[in-house]
Amino acid sequence: MITISTRGESEQSEHHVETIPSSPMDDDHGETAEANITGDCDNGEGEIAIVSGKKRSIMWNHFEKKKIKGEDKTVCKYCHKPLGGKNTNGTKHLHAHMKRCPRRKQQDIRQSIITPSKKSDGRSQLNTYSFDQSFARKEFAYMIIIHEYPLSIVEHAGFRRYSNALQPLFKVVSRITIKRDILKIYDEEKTKTMEVLQKHQGKIALTTDMWTSKQKKGYMVITDHFIVESWILQSRIIRFMYVPCPHTVEVLSAALMECLLDWNIDGKVSTLTVDNCSTNDLMIQLLLEKLSSNLLSGGDTFHMCCCAHILALIVKKGLEGIKGAIELIRNSVAYWKATPKRVEKFEEATRQLNISSINKLVLDCETRWNSTYLMLNTAIKYRKVFARLKQREPQYDCLPDDEDWLLAKEMCDKLKIFYTFTEKFSGVKYPTTNLFFPSFCDIKLSLNEWKKSKVGVIKEMAYEMIEKFEEYWFVINGVMAVAIMLYPRFKMKLIEFYFPQIYGKAFSKIEIDRVRDLCVDLAKEYELKVKFAETSVSQNDLSFTSEMHGFNDDVDPLEKFDMFVSNTAPTSTVKSELTNYLEEDLLPRIGNFDILAWWKTNGIKYPVLQCMYQR
Repeated sequence: MITISTRGESEQSEHHVETIPSSPMDDDHGETAEANITGDCDNGEGEIAIVSGKKRSIMWNHFEKKKIKGEDKTVCKYCHKPLGGKNTNGTKHLHAHMKRCPRRKQQDIRQSIITPSKKSDGRSQLNTYSFDQSFARKEFAYMIIIHEYPLSIVEHAGFRRYSNALQPLFKVVSRITIKRDILKIYDEEKTKTMEVLQKHQGKIALTTDMWTSKQKKGYMVITDHFIVESWILQSRIIRFMYVPCPHTVEVLSAALMECLLDWNIDGKVSTLTVDNCSTNDLMIQLLLEKLSSNLLSGGDTFHMCCCAHILALIVKKGLEGIKGAIELIRNSVAYWKATPKRVEKFEEATRQLNISSINKLVLDCETRWNSTYLMLNTAIKYRKVFARLKQREPQYDCLPDDEDWLLAKEMCDKLKIFYTFTEKFSGVKYPTTNLFFPSFCDIKLSLNEWKKSKVGVIKEMAYEMIEKFEEYWFVINGVMAVAIMLYPRFKMKLIEFYFPQIYGKAFSKIEIDRVRDLCVDLAKEYELKVKFAETSVSQNDLSFTSEMHGFNDDVDPLEKFDMFVSNTAPTSTVKSELTNYLEEDLLPRIGNFDILAWWKTNGIKYPVLQCMYQR
């Protein structure tokens, strides 16, 4: 399509576009033709169009030439008024007539767009529309980013035809150009994120994991988590980078440290959450040597184990006990999903047995226990169907027996609690730390109950799962307990409720005191940070006042006195603040609760504890 649009001074209030279809083979020349013609004007008074290679005013869509009494006249198609029609007359008088033609009532809306009214009356109105090629290209790049379309989409004939039908003015760019646009967007977003991180005064929690592509290349993804001043939870991927082999401890720690230095957040890291493997443990030790001076509690709370990965390891340990039954059910599902004809037979047998389940058979991924749980949970509902099809299909030789189905049913009942908690942990738009502690306590109590099972396999499975559970429980329960303490619906009461059930009355008091001491130590550390921030502000105000009065002394003679008073204070304000907070009644567990909004509004009352939660 070739579009020509030029405008004279007398036509500033009207908007017209005339498009002339061109041959599909002329795409390479469309831009040149438009460049040669744009700017030409019919006597400088109006828009022009191309018809059969000649220039022609747009006014001839509304007028026609006729012979009247032997004279050349131009007649309006609406009111039929004759106007001058000589070639030397031009079209200025035609434009003037179109503005006041009594019969031409309709408005030309070919360059207008219907938009909602600014008033809240539900009406719509016509507004002028101006096509912006650069804006359209940017939105096109965003579309590719959001939906992960291949860059080759710009070369697809169907996409080009659709774009041309939707907006003929949009010029589809090449693959190299759209790649450049995407990288430009990345640079812009990176700059914005770096500005946010630089302004953030608190700590930043990091999570990292390795991912292997189909080409067997390793990539490291690093995500930061923090709460901004407006108390909105932020989670942003700051790096997705290729890590060359071998993936040794030194290579992984160097790649992670390079990212922290690149984003200038090496002094703001609070915790690092990684999967549970020996390589990550050694990597953490190397990072502690480089970051220990800036970490909380000297780095004792820096290493966090991934709770979802812990659950996966515990469940996999338990699934090994019924490996044979799972294998038979997996083979059965795979057999009846192998071909469309077998799927039809399975659905027909389901209807004959009046089984109303709407869930279809799903084949699991052996490395993901939650998919195995879904496979077993669905297959159990069709137990009778598998038995019926065995009588009709001689080649089906992997039918599970009654004991296999019993073990699968028992395992599904046990795994439901793990599956539910994993779904909760997967949330990214709300804080989940307060969910970890009660969930893990419930799992521990459930495992203790499974040890009493009359089924030997389940009982043995429970002991193995408990052994795996204990490996991580002592490492993570302290930090999770602090998060519970800062949750105004639980505080220390939830810990006092669970610990006697887990440790017994004899040892529970020791563990409760250990958690309480950890909370007090962290509160004291944050109290120093809050006092330091207040002192910095006060010194800035003092220096400003001194400059106003002509004093330019760089050293405050009483600065050492302030430090002496701070170090010899008989009582700590944080003790009373923490004590007052814990002694207050718990908030009722009714309805939805936004913990971020609660701490935002209660920061004046508990400034140190607010700082602990946010930073």
